[in-house]
Amino acid sequence: MKEETTGARTTGKHFIEDAIEADLASGRFDHVQTRFPPEPNGRLHIGHAKAISIDFGMAAEYGGKCNLRFDDTNPTKEETEYVDAIKEDIHWLGYDWEEREYYASGYFEQLYQWAVQLIKSGKAYVCDLGADQVREYRGTLTQPGRESPHRGRPVVENLDLFNRMRAGEFPDGARTLRAKIDMASPNLNMRDPVMYRIMRAHHHRTGDAWCIYPTYDYAHGQSDSIEGVTHSLCSLEFEDHRPLYEWFIRELGIFPSRQIEFARLNLTYTVMSKRRLLDMVEQDVVRDWDDPRMPTLSGMRRRGFPPEAIREFLKRVGVAKADTVIDYELLEHCVREDLNKRVPRVMAVLRPLKVVIENYPEDKSEEFDAVNNPEDPSAGTRKVPFSRVLYIEQDDFREVPPPKYFRLTPGREVRLRAAYFIKCTSVVKDETGAVTELRCTYDPATRGGDAPDGRKVKATIHWVSEAHAVEAEVRLYDHLFLKSNPDDAPEGLDWKSNLNPKSLETLTGCKLEPSLTGAKPGQRFQFERLGYFCVDPDSVAGKPVLNRTATLRDEWAKVQARMKAVG
Repeated sequence: MKEETTGARTTGKHFIEDAIEADLASGRFDHVQTRFPPEPNGRLHIGHAKAISIDFGMAAEYGGKCNLRFDDTNPTKEETEYVDAIKEDIHWLGYDWEEREYYASGYFEQLYQWAVQLIKSGKAYVCDLGADQVREYRGTLTQPGRESPHRGRPVVENLDLFNRMRAGEFPDGARTLRAKIDMASPNLNMRDPVMYRIMRAHHHRTGDAWCIYPTYDYAHGQSDSIEGVTHSLCSLEFEDHRPLYEWFIRELGIFPSRQIEFARLNLTYTVMSKRRLLDMVEQDVVRDWDDPRMPTLSGMRRRGFPPEAIREFLKRVGVAKADTVIDYELLEHCVREDLNKRVPRVMAVLRPLKVVIENYPEDKSEEFDAVNNPEDPSAGTRKVPFSRVLYIEQDDFREVPPPKYFRLTPGREVRLRAAYFIKCTSVVKDETGAVTELRCTYDPATRGGDAPDGRKVKATIHWVSEAHAVEAEVRLYDHLFLKSNPDDAPEGLDWKSNLNPKSLETLTGCKLEPSLTGAKPGQRFQFERLGYFCVDPDSVAGKPVLNRTATLRDEWAKVQARMKAVG
């Protein structure tokens, strides 16, 4: 696949808009009706979000409607839990199907009757070949297929056998119903594809009413037709299925929905295969579908990605006909841009180092005003308590500083955010020689963070008062995969060999300022100097858990700035 370098949408209308406008102008259709047809066998991911934005977006752009239709034709993999999760994700993303919630299973009787119609017209037959034999007879891209020995069965016999299939007279896999098209077609999808298979499985909506189920290729186009879908928008892998989609509609003489394909969304450092995502869930590589490392919408929601940022990302990616791979950094860039504008700033210390200010009174505490969001003056300020004993980040102190290190070292002054200048006077170590505590002094004249004599410091660091700190667990997330292309694995190994063993780091004993005491799951914050964080549902009263949504460092913006400077 081609590597996307900018992620920017080209100007003008894209090819789907061109097609819709041509259909309206020619009178092929007088309105626009689309649908989003997920299979309820897993959670939605960012790739589905692109399809959702196109399906609902095109309907809205042309004054039409978009249905939600669950493609529930394979009961062995589908669950009501996934139906509910999919609906939650679509609503969270900002789209609504109103009262138009449909299921392919709701059309099972009509699909059966249409299959009977095809049998009667000599366009379908019951085949006794097993699944492996069907594949063998199908041929290859360079060799034509062979006709099934059952292809010439009389219509009356086919009708009887199909009726008995429905009645449950035959074991699973014993027979199938196949379309009679062309075993020599260069398109393998047209070589007598299977329409129905015998499958005794409990369906999440129809229960045990059926023991034969239609295939996706048979059910999809007819479901579109039943709903009056004018434009069936789907991803590029269905392009070769379009002739079959149109064949069924034409042979049945029903409403002629039009299928149009667009390129899937592929992201670096992740996989979009639902089968692979399910593997990671079942093999405990991740906690569940909503693990914040997953590219699922529920995972991104739990990580703290705003739906507005995802929609902006999809807008920038645009709609293309050719497959591309988009840099994950562009998605994070959109997340940072959104969060920077509207989330409050707070102070948190993830790896605490104790600081005792020896000339500050032991029985004293005071409050400082801290700005909630410099990007939004209307956000106001908050009170941050200060006392004799504080916590700072371990990385903000070096006993022997490296070159160009301007933070706290013995004898050096730094500014505490919104508070005072402090100077390190001595260091306390444990028996291993590790620094466990700093002894410092403060300058009372620098209250608020500036010195009246005009002296300057080269670093400002954040802090949390020990007496007022809220203890928390913080989870730091990285890419699930070590390589931008997870399939780039050594010979003899697969994509799992590229899993990142350090994709999650859990920190306990972190210290938060007291304004986060009542933070609720889903609330987002910027921890000053550290990144953006979201409160996790695992939080309990008095013991918050936070997920890092993104770091402050924006590699995408830096790359774009360099490209702009060069060219």
